[in-house]
Amino acid sequence: MKKLYLLIRYLLIAFVCGACLTPFLVLLILSLNTPKRNFYEGNMFIPDFYFKNFVEGWHKSNIGRAMINSGIITIVSVVLIVALAAMAGYAIARFGNKINMLIYSILLGCMMIPGIINTVPLYTLMIKIKAVNTLWGMACVCATLALPQAVFVFTGFVRSLPKEIEEAAIIDGCSYTKVFWRIIFPLLKPSISAVVILNGFGIWNNYSQAVFFLQDSSKHNVPQALSVYFQQFAGAKWNLMAATAVIAIIPVVTAFLIFQKNLMKGLTEGALKG
Repeated sequence: MKKLYLLIRYLLIAFVCGACLTPFLVLLILSLNTPKRNFYEGNMFIPDFYFKNFVEGWHKSNIGRAMINSGIITIVSVVLIVALAAMAGYAIARFGNKINMLIYSILLGCMMIPGIINTVPLYTLMIKIKAVNTLWGMACVCATLALPQAVFVFTGFVRSLPKEIEEAAIIDGCSYTKVFWRIIFPLLKPSISAVVILNGFGIWNNYSQAVFFLQDSSKHNVPQALSVYFQQFAGAKWNLMAATAVIAIIPVVTAFLIFQKNLMKGLTEGALKG
């Protein structure tokens, strides 16, 4: 009976994994087909290995410029999120006075509000500070929208750390600032990885805010560049569209492979004692 249960469980896991990976496999196969071949012709799972699609897609789609833009926005946003949310999480976890808990409650409430609702007031503010069509302005928007969730993760993780670690350092003469940066922050690596993955992917693939705040074509991020490129062909050249999409996915997959080991650890440890 136990072996049958394990077999069913593994079959279900294999089915779910297959269902998730099949669209990416099809996308990769389409990207390797020749221009003359329609996506529904021949064996769907046997490509032509036509690698010129990637070269042509790279030059025609402006995806290189868009990837640089997305990279700058993502890196700046993630740095702001990690630095600000980690400090806020430490303060809330260790100094649970009424003001800090009120701020924490407000941040938790903000997690329930869809970011697209704030687009109109944000756009008004961005115009006043002349941040429309700027990468730094988009980075600030993304960081602001992601801060509540990041503070929640860091607060839970800091609460799981023993207070004796920092108390010993304070007795030795360290200030709370030094304790945080020298002792607590290095221990936050698992939660940092979780925050980077959860928010970094969303910022890289952000389209709903970018379409408002990055209207200049030279400032487009990856989703905008892909959208414009796909509209040009409107389904006529599946091979080029698929090749360009594969190029855009590579940085995301690479980042996930780097940080995925600490993802579950950062989420579960914070959740268990948060």
